[in-house]
Amino acid sequence: MPKKKISLGLQGAGSYGAFTWGVLDRLLQEESLEIEALSGVSAGAINAAVMADGYARGGGREGARAALARFWRALGLTAVFSPLQRTPMDHLAGGFTMSHSPFYQLMEMAGALVGPVREMPLTVNPLRNFLTAHIDFERVRACEELQVFINATNLNTGGGKVWTRAELDVQRVMASACLPTVFASVEVDGALYWDGGYTANPPLAPLVDANLGQDLLVVQINPIARTEVPRSMADISNRANEVAFNISFVREVNALLHNRAVPNEERGEAVTFAPVRLHMISALEGLKELSISSKFNSEPGFLEMLHERGVAAAEAWLAENLEDVGLCATIDPALVFRP
Repeated sequence: MPKKKISLGLQGAGSYGAFTWGVLDRLLQEESLEIEALSGVSAGAINAAVMADGYARGGGREGARAALARFWRALGLTAVFSPLQRTPMDHLAGGFTMSHSPFYQLMEMAGALVGPVREMPLTVNPLRNFLTAHIDFERVRACEELQVFINATNLNTGGGKVWTRAELDVQRVMASACLPTVFASVEVDGALYWDGGYTANPPLAPLVDANLGQDLLVVQINPIARTEVPRSMADISNRANEVAFNISFVREVNALLHNRAVPNEERGEAVTFAPVRLHMISALEGLKELSISSKFNSEPGFLEMLHERGVAAAEAWLAENLEDVGLCATIDPALVFRP
């Protein structure tokens, strides 16, 4: 029986990317599905690069699963030695919050007071060494089995920039994940970039425009609604980023649902026309009790919990919607347009 072909759009939202790890882990075990392409931003871009690294040169599905597990578990181990730790008050507050962590507050305060600039100790991006150590970008570029697209936001023009798998390196992935309130802008080919979530979270235009199949599955991890009201400057900043990232996502989904089109930021065109069947696996139900600051929490237990929830969400989606892939869209618009 022919496999059902699907492309994946992976959102970014810090450590919530471990939920996406769980989703990918389960989808890679589904023999009836063939993943053609990945499009990601921030944590989604990192997941896409790690998956391509594992998949390349005969690694296949099991290689991709192993690479994702190695990456996220290694990230969890770094939390043991990180200055960004939960305090006793954070543990009592629940929700895996980091709100009482002095380093969490200092990290955001430094950005608010002087802005992240190059060469300052508090703004050196810790991702560089970690990504270099855990992703073989030569293998990523050599992964012919998957198309990969990642997005960043050009600081000067305000437009989106999409890079393909053949262009990917640590600098471009860092650019896609560069929160400007925390890290200095990342330079690529003479241009400066911020987190790609401001222009597309995730970028859907490349998946529509790349002569792929018509089924597009979005893994949604960026919270739309929050029950708590942010009070600290750090939480206000993080909630503002969540809202901004959702604006770009809602815009693209709305265009696809109503116009069969998506804006193409990079080329400056109004829309790129192509019919698609939209699907979505959402983390919103599983994340709703978490604190705003929890996306900075990379404790091993937290990441494993998110992974388990991702596996469960993918399992539920497959049970309910797999038969419809290739036939009709299954997205619930309420998950996008209504809290």
